[in-house]
Amino acid sequence: MAGTRDDLTRLRIALTAFFALDGFVFAGWVVRIPAIKEQTGASASALGLALLGVSAGAVVTMTLTGRLVRRYGSHPVTVACAVLLCLSIALPPLTHSALALGAVLLVFGSAYGGINVAFNSAAVDLVAVLGRPIMPSFHAAFSLGGMVGAGLGGLVAGSLSPTRHLLALTVTGLLVTLFAGRALLRCEPAAPPDRAPAQDAAPHHRDRRTRRLVVTFGLIALCTAYGEGAMADWGALHLEQDLDASPGLAAAGYSCFALAMTVGRLTGTTLLERLGRTATVVAGGTTAVAGMLLGSLAPSVWPALFGFAITGLGLANIFPVAIERAGALGGPSGVATASTLGYGGMLLGPPAIGFMADWLSLSAALTSVAVLAAVAVLVAVATRRDARRCPAEPHDAASAGRRRWDLPSSPLRAADSPP
Repeated sequence: MAGTRDDLTRLRIALTAFFALDGFVFAGWVVRIPAIKEQTGASASALGLALLGVSAGAVVTMTLTGRLVRRYGSHPVTVACAVLLCLSIALPPLTHSALALGAVLLVFGSAYGGINVAFNSAAVDLVAVLGRPIMPSFHAAFSLGGMVGAGLGGLVAGSLSPTRHLLALTVTGLLVTLFAGRALLRCEPAAPPDRAPAQDAAPHHRDRRTRRLVVTFGLIALCTAYGEGAMADWGALHLEQDLDASPGLAAAGYSCFALAMTVGRLTGTTLLERLGRTATVVAGGTTAVAGMLLGSLAPSVWPALFGFAITGLGLANIFPVAIERAGALGGPSGVATASTLGYGGMLLGPPAIGFMADWLSLSAALTSVAVLAAVAVLVAVATRRDARRCPAEPHDAASAGRRRWDLPSSPLRAADSPP
C-alpha cells in the first residue's frame, strides 16, 4: 500500500485530477448537444436513442473494467481509459445522422464507464486507508470539472464550431492525462490491510446479505444518476427550446447544476460526519425533489436555473455515498455492480425522457427526475436497518463506526456505536 502520508496525499491529488478531467470532458460534450442535434437533424426521440450509446457503452464496459482492475490494478486502467475518453470526445461533430452519432457515443460511453469504475475503485481504497468519508471530495472535483467545462462551452458556443471545440478538449485532456497519469502510475495503490479477501472476489463469493446491500446501493445510485444524466442531456435543450433561452444562457443551466453539486460535495465530508449517511441521503433526495419540480415546471428561465441549482445541491452526495459503500463491501466488484446499476439510470434516462417529451412535453418528462429522487429516499429509509448490520472490516471501533451507512462519521459519536 501507499505507506506514508505524503504518498497518500500525492495519490489523492492524482485521483482528483482524473475525476476533474472526467467531468470537464463530459460537460464539454453536453453543452454541444443542441448543436449536434441540429447538425444531425434528429428528432427528440431519435436523439434520445443516440444518447443511449453513452450509457449503453458505459454499462457494458463496467463489469469488464471491474475484472481488469482486479487483474492489472486501478491505476493503469484509469490512465488507459482516460486516453480513450479524450480521443473519443472529438468524434460526435464528425457525424451527420443519429445512427452514426449513436455509434461514436458507444465508444465514448465505454471509455466513460471504464474510467469511472477504475478511479472510483482506487478512491474507495484510499477512503478505507485514511478512515474518513472523503469520497464526496473526489466527486466534487468531477462536478467542478463539469462546471468549468460547461462554462467554457457556453462562452464559445456562439463563436466556435463543435468540431473545433471538442478537438480542443481532446488536446487538453491528453495533456492532463500525460501529467496526472505519470503521477498516478508512480503511486502505490492504497490497500487497506484489514480488507477481507472476499471483497476482491467475484460476487458469488460474497454472502447474500452483502450482495443484496450492494444491489441496494446500486439502486440508490441509479435513481440519482438518472437525474444527473437528465440534467446533462436535456437541461440545456429544455431552457433553449421551452423557455427561449439563448445558447449561452442555456449552457449556463448545467453550469448552475454543476456549481451547486460542487458546493454540496465540497461540504459532503463534514455533512456525513455530522448527520450520517442515511440522513444525508434523505435530506438530499428531498431537496432534489423540490428543486427539480421547480426547474422543470417554472414558466421562465431564472426560476428554472434556480431549480437546477437546488437539484444539484440535493443530489450532490447521494451517488458518492452509494458507490463508496458498495466498494467498501465488495471491492472493485462492488464498485462495478453499483456503477453498472447507477449508470443504468443514465441508460434509462435519455430514451425515456426523449419519448416522454414526444408524447407529452420536455418539461413534463423532466419531472421524472423528481420521482426517482423520491424513490432513492424511500429505498434508503426502507433498508436502513439492514444496512446498519452490514459487515465492516476496520480494525478499530471508531473506524467501524465510520463505515456505517446510517451513523454519523464523527469519531466521538462513532466510538459509542454498537460493534
